[in-house]
Amino acid sequence: MKLLFAIVDREDSGPVVRNLSQRGFSSTKLATTGGFLLSNNVTLMIGVKEESVQTVIDIIKEHSHSRKQIIPSNDLSFDFDTGKPLEVVVGGATIFVVDVERFEKV
Repeated sequence: MKLLFAIVDREDSGPVVRNLSQRGFSSTKLATTGGFLLSNNVTLMIGVKEESVQTVIDIIKEHSHSRKQIIPSNDLSFDFDTGKPLEVVVGGATIFVVDVERFEKV
């Protein structure tokens, strides 16, 4: 048994969860904040058999998209201000796969 933690952009979370569910995978959705811009995102917890890990990763990849965003340089969380807006890439997904020693549904 494996547990996947998938951190996805909030905009992509609906399609990711919907497509996981359509393929028979349950997930738990947590509202989280983080990343370079301290933006709102979603962390999904998905428990699967080892042979299904790649299928779940493929679904997440297909429905998680990176996008460009323009931000004022003075909005960054550290001292960096060029006076010009910056273009940064946000979105996509970060996925962690961990072993589960024991799983029980009670």
